[in-house]
Amino acid sequence: MQQIYSLLIMFYGLSIRLAAIFNRKAALWINGRQQYWVILDKIVASPPFNIPERKLAWFHCASLGEFEQGRPIIETFKQQHPEYLILLTFYSPSGYEVRKAYTGADLILYLPLDTKSNVKRFVDTLRPDVVFYIKYEFWFNFLSYLQSKKIPTYLVSAVFRPDQHFFKGYAEWPRKILQGFTKIFVQNVDSIELLQFIGINNAEVSGDTRFDRVAAVASKPKAIEIARTFALNHKVMVAGSTWPADEDLILKLIYQNNHKMRFIIAPHEISTDHIDALMQRAGKTAVRFSKTSIAEAATAEILIIDSVGMLSQLYQYGTLAYIGGGFGVGIHNILEASAFGLPVFIGPNYHKFNEAKELIELGGAFEVTKPEELIKKVNILLNDKKELSQAISVNKNYVKNGCGATEIVMKRVNELINSGI
Repeated sequence: MQQIYSLLIMFYGLSIRLAAIFNRKAALWINGRQQYWVILDKIVASPPFNIPERKLAWFHCASLGEFEQGRPIIETFKQQHPEYLILLTFYSPSGYEVRKAYTGADLILYLPLDTKSNVKRFVDTLRPDVVFYIKYEFWFNFLSYLQSKKIPTYLVSAVFRPDQHFFKGYAEWPRKILQGFTKIFVQNVDSIELLQFIGINNAEVSGDTRFDRVAAVASKPKAIEIARTFALNHKVMVAGSTWPADEDLILKLIYQNNHKMRFIIAPHEISTDHIDALMQRAGKTAVRFSKTSIAEAATAEILIIDSVGMLSQLYQYGTLAYIGGGFGVGIHNILEASAFGLPVFIGPNYHKFNEAKELIELGGAFEVTKPEELIKKVNILLNDKKELSQAISVNKNYVKNGCGATEIVMKRVNELINSGI
C-alpha cells in the first residue's frame, strides 16, 4: 500500500504543476518550493542550525487555520524549552504566505512533496528531535520515516470521524501509522472510542487548543483604527471568511437593514476580481479597507476587507457575526467570533464541527439557509436586548470553559521529554 501511496503522491505533484499554469494558488505552491534544497542546505550550514548539539522542534500545519490552532503549543513549547530551535512548516500557500514572517519560529518553510526521497533528505538534513503535527495532516511517507528513526512525533487537537479512511477495512497501513505516534491528543471522547475500536490506544483527550488561542486574542485584541472608527457608536455585523453564496445572504440583509447596522465583510477569497465584484454589488456606501481613509470609513456603511491576517481582531468591533463556508465544504472558524461574545450565524454545512453543533444547542449560534431566516433572526436579536445578552453570555462562557488544552498537552509532552521518550 505504501508503494501505491507513493505513486499517487508523484501523480499529485504532476497535477499541481499542470494546475499552476491556470491557478494562482497552485502557482504559489510550486514557486514556494523552487530551489528548495539549495536554500535548505545553506540554512543548515549556517548558525544556529550548524551547531552540532543544537535541538530542533518541528511543528507542521496544513494552512493558516491549523497554524492558529497550533500556535499556543508552539509558543508555550518555546517558552518552556528555550534550548530548542523552532521549525514551522506549511503545506498550503494560504498559511505560508500569511505567516512566513512569524517571529515565534526560527525557520519557516513549505513542506516538500511527500515522496520517499524528499522525506529522507528533509529529515536527515534538519534532524528534528521532536515533531508536532496539527489536527489533520497525515503525510504517510513522512510519518513512516519519522517513526523508523524513532523521533518522538505528536498529533495535536485531532478529531476522528467514522467516515475517515482509517476506519475502512482496507486501511491496515494507515492504522499502523497512527499506532506509531508517540501520543495522539484528541479533542473529544468520540475520537478516543473510534481509535480504540481499531486498536489504537496511544491517544488521550486534551480538548481543542483553538480555545486557548482565541481566548488569548480576545483578551488583548490589537486595535485596527479604520475598523474602530467605522464601528464607533453603531451596531456592526462582521461577516468573516465569506464565499459568494454567503455574500448573497449578507447583501440581502444589507438591502433590508432596519437597524442602521454597519457591515464588515472579510471574504475568504481576496483576489482583485472578487473584491471588485463585491464592491460593485455593495454599492456606493462601501469602502475598501486598503484604499480608504479614517475619515471616509467614519461615514461608510460597508467596509470590505481586502487584506489577510486581521479577521480574528476585527470581531472586537462586532455586535453579530456571520461565518462563511456553510454553503460549501464546511464552515470556517466560529470560535474567534464567539470569544468576543458575538452571536454567530452559519450556513447549513456545519455538522463536522462540534463547536457549531454545541453552540446551536446552547443558543449562541444560528443556522440559516436563506436570506429570510437571517433577516428574521437578526431582527429578533437586535430588538430583544435580553435574548442578545443571553447569546453573548453563552458564547463567552463556552470559550472560557473550553480553554486548557495547551496546558494538558504540554504537561504530557514534558513528562515524555523528561523520561527520554
